[in-house]
Amino acid sequence: MKKLEPLAWVGPAVLLIAAVVIWPVIEMVRSSFLQISRFGVVREVNFPANYDKLFAEKDFADIMVRSVVWVVAIVLLTVVISLALAQLFNQRFPGRKVARWALIAPWAASVLMTAIVFKWMLDPEVGVINLIRRDLGTFVQKVFGIEPSSLGLLSTMGGDAADQLGQAGTAMPWLIFVGVFVSVPFTTYALLAGLATIPADVYEAARMDGASKMRTYWSITLPLLRPALTVAALINMMNVFNSFPIIWAMTRGQPGYDTATSTIFMYVLKNANLGESAAMSVVNFGMVIVLTVIFLRVSRWNREVA
Repeated sequence: MKKLEPLAWVGPAVLLIAAVVIWPVIEMVRSSFLQISRFGVVREVNFPANYDKLFAEKDFADIMVRSVVWVVAIVLLTVVISLALAQLFNQRFPGRKVARWALIAPWAASVLMTAIVFKWMLDPEVGVINLIRRDLGTFVQKVFGIEPSSLGLLSTMGGDAADQLGQAGTAMPWLIFVGVFVSVPFTTYALLAGLATIPADVYEAARMDGASKMRTYWSITLPLLRPALTVAALINMMNVFNSFPIIWAMTRGQPGYDTATSTIFMYVLKNANLGESAAMSVVNFGMVIVLTVIFLRVSRWNREVA
């Protein structure tokens, strides 16, 4: 009986994982082999027709490449910005507590709400960002006599030129900006926690050896911060890849599929073919695993810090 005692502690966790992780994955794979009506009625097994149709979609390749760019851009920018903020907030300065609390705001707010707010701010007619761009363009024209169009600024409201979410060239950078905006708080606090675990005597020894601040940061802080950095970047990568609210709330993947990622594409497909949408889910699942393995190999997460 003593050998079975650990099951009383491990059993509930195993059952929970099986219920909310393993079973949905099995159902996802099974559904990708079926022809399912939009009302959920299973008609027949048609493997591999769903996958063939998915890979034959003319936008499939572009969407997958865009998904990788979306993830890499947001995670990389988030990590760089968070490293700087964590180092700043780890110092003592007047108002540090207020600054730390202010950083929590984008994290505490709903991602969907944040995306909607930015969509309103980018409205071509009354959005505050476009109003500022218009006023800035007018100022440049009056003071310097330079046409705003030559600087990429807008002097008027309205029209397609001011609709920054209606054009892929301007919409995607704004979507990435919002993705970074909502990702920075968590990453910064994760890195702050990592900085707090670094012993002060290590820095004291570096100062006694005459190491510069840059050398100390590169040779001591970053290596000792690697565990926290790896966890934060990995969680961000998974969250960003599966992110739905930002793009859906701001552009719905439009124009066309020019701002759609694989998650948005999967959602759109469900209205026409649930089996094909399930196939896209399987591809997404596989891609997350591949990106995770690549990241762990590149980061060398299991290598001991000297």
